[in-house]
Amino acid sequence: MSTAQEAGRPQPQTTVEAPGPFIRNSQPGRAPIYNVTGGSFGGTLTQPLVARPGYFRAFRVTHTLTTTGSVSGTVSLNADAPFNLNSLIQAKDAFGTPLLIGDGYSISFLVGLYGGAFGLNNGTNQPQNLPSYSAINTTTGAGTFSYSLPLEFSKAYGVLSAANASLLPTLQFNYAAATSVFGSGATGNYPTIGTSVDADFYWLPEGTQGVEPPGLGTTRQWQVVQANPPVTAGASARIQFPRLGGYLDTVVAIMRDSTGARTDGYWPSRLQMYVDGVPLVDTTMTELYDDMAIQYGFGSGLNTASRPTGTIAFCRKTSLNQQSLGLLDTGETYLSTNPATLIELNFAPAGSGSNSPATVSCLVGQIVPTGSIIQGLPEV
Repeated sequence: MSTAQEAGRPQPQTTVEAPGPFIRNSQPGRAPIYNVTGGSFGGTLTQPLVARPGYFRAFRVTHTLTTTGSVSGTVSLNADAPFNLNSLIQAKDAFGTPLLIGDGYSISFLVGLYGGAFGLNNGTNQPQNLPSYSAINTTTGAGTFSYSLPLEFSKAYGVLSAANASLLPTLQFNYAAATSVFGSGATGNYPTIGTSVDADFYWLPEGTQGVEPPGLGTTRQWQVVQANPPVTAGASARIQFPRLGGYLDTVVAIMRDSTGARTDGYWPSRLQMYVDGVPLVDTTMTELYDDMAIQYGFGSGLNTASRPTGTIAFCRKTSLNQQSLGLLDTGETYLSTNPATLIELNFAPAGSGSNSPATVSCLVGQIVPTGSIIQGLPEV
């Protein structure tokens, strides 16, 4: 018989992690940055950010429209509303490097939908499916929506240092004209705009020297750039994107007719994406729409919304799966480019849409690494 042994009544104790992966030694946190109310349509918000003891992962933004009476006249919400509340959103690092720059619809809606850093393909990648969302009331103008301005694109990869108050990013919102949201026939008392910003961040590791996020200094930049030439109904044309560079994980094309409305009417029956003259993707639009439904979960489970009209996306965040898995991303299939790389979309011919010509803008998720890019799972 073996001798019985007591457990000894062990007591809880404070422990400190041994040096290892950053996410094991750090803790995710959240803290307020600012809350500004009483903003006006057509105005600009440039509020300084606040230092935090760690590394910024993302900025969480909530816009709240507060009624001051009633909106009258002919109220017809724009198809991009409420996400076109901002005519321009700009986020830059402390040295002026653009991190997210583009129109409000692209940055506050499409980045979250297609970028994979906020919400998942169960429907939470669309702000309308989140509990924070309240649709705009066409009589009072009141409404609320929330979104993220992401920096992190793979776990702990792409974050910014937040501890030095003299080296903080900058954030600017340019509010659109009220008629851009409520329609050209709207009049009356428009609501005021409240904007609150919180920071998602990683705390500095406790009691551990030399542990920092992987690839610190690497950024994932989102920019909206214009493609040329315009697309004429029924014409054969090859549309060129501006020169890019870096590693591309997401390429979104946005088609708008001559009135500025998003439209699917100009997409061809078969589309080619050329990279330096090579047709990297040659697909029917039906196949492309199916790919997007698989990658982003459109029309399944909680995600009852469909693909936003006029938008198509080429996703390079599916190396582990057929789906975009958000921050679970190895980077194995990123598209490597340099400043001379030319990306084109070939229309042969374009569809016979109305309000010709149409224009194509490109929303690009571009990773600019410090040194060599980290591939695989950097924190495992």
